[in-house]
Amino acid sequence: MTTYPATLQEELLKFLRNDQVSANDTVLANHSKDESYHEGSTPDLVVFPENAEEVSQIMKAAETSGVPVIPFGLGSSLEGNVIAYDKGITIDFSSMNRVTEVRDKDFLVKVQPGVTRSQLNKELKKYGLFFSVDPGADATLGGMAATNASGTTSVKYGVMKDQIQSLEVVTPGGDIIHTGSLARKSSSSYDLTSLYVGSEGTLGCITELTLRVYGIPEHVMAARASFPTIDYAVGAVISMLQAGVPVARVELLDEASIRQVNRFNDTDYIEKATLFLEFHGNEAGLQEDVAFMEEIVSSHKCEAIDFEKDNAARVKLWEARHNLAYAYIHDSPGKKMMVTDVCLPISELGGAIRHGREKMTELGLDGGILGHVGDGNYHALLMLDMEKEEEHRKAEMFNEEIVEYALARGGTCTGEHGVGKGKMKYQEREHGKALPVMQAIKAALDPKGIMNPGKLIHNGRGNGQ
Repeated sequence: MTTYPATLQEELLKFLRNDQVSANDTVLANHSKDESYHEGSTPDLVVFPENAEEVSQIMKAAETSGVPVIPFGLGSSLEGNVIAYDKGITIDFSSMNRVTEVRDKDFLVKVQPGVTRSQLNKELKKYGLFFSVDPGADATLGGMAATNASGTTSVKYGVMKDQIQSLEVVTPGGDIIHTGSLARKSSSSYDLTSLYVGSEGTLGCITELTLRVYGIPEHVMAARASFPTIDYAVGAVISMLQAGVPVARVELLDEASIRQVNRFNDTDYIEKATLFLEFHGNEAGLQEDVAFMEEIVSSHKCEAIDFEKDNAARVKLWEARHNLAYAYIHDSPGKKMMVTDVCLPISELGGAIRHGREKMTELGLDGGILGHVGDGNYHALLMLDMEKEEEHRKAEMFNEEIVEYALARGGTCTGEHGVGKGKMKYQEREHGKALPVMQAIKAALDPKGIMNPGKLIHNGRGNGQ
């Protein structure tokens, strides 16, 4: 433990209750890691604020002491984004979990950062509304904003940044600011909302989000289409998008992943490259869209297509997709999962996935590939024995290979997981002379470098070890 926490803890207890400040070993351990394979590190203290004013006071105390601050949602991040490598204070937002206002006529909702996606949709259902971003994990909305989360519905509704109308943010100096308004658009000044979305807690703490929501579709239909190769499956998606077919979700699973789905869920899906699709709309329009989709996939050698029209069957289909990570974990006792992602222009996606599968096989790694193919984002799931250094080295080599492939074709090192610690080394390669501009923004907004140091960009502080 570093030298400041005892004094700092006394300072925090001037405005927080005893149960809001913890140095308990179990609590610290629970905040020492995320869902990634990266090595953990415990903070010195964990605090549980209940409103923005308390966060403001915490930030003022931290900046005065020069103490690192790490915002923390549920710890479901995948690149070491919330690990306290420089110790300090972890701010756990689980007590800030209220839906504060539903403006159903404006299709807007205000929430605190600790509200989860499923909690919000449960509240919105009574208004006939839903929140669209579905990353799989039941993450907090604050965390989803911090990493600009995406998911299965991004092809139709967009990613997290497309859903955020405005943010309330507490700056490192303790000021409470608002980045936007309730108006649907604005030409007034810099777009601060977009600056904070995806900043991974390196510029401030998000304490409230105003989000865009949508009417629950009148009809929903899901389908599962099997193809002889990944290239045919991706080609079908490109043709659907070019033809304007309004697909709400489209996910690709490779042969190995479908095999894993069958083992875990006791299903009998054809074990070939497969698209999971979903369509939203009115009944008449939906029938036309689905018929058009059938024509397109047939022209791309689709070998079988099955439709799921009732709710229970659709839920089972998407649960199989969302539970794929658990399927791999369940089948690999004693191993740790490494999940990585890249994103490319859609026209490059088929080659990228084929390249990823070839490299995985060449290196003798155990895992599968899946993707949000409607927006060019794909994931690789690797099961690693962390006791074997050679296996870990091969996984890092694989990650390097797929990132370099993506960057060489105009893509990005991460489509939705964020940079965290794990992908910080690719930032200069990806952003070039834009990186110093980002570092200048970081230095201007967080001059003492206290906000989540060692993450996202190199800023002179934070060892990330």
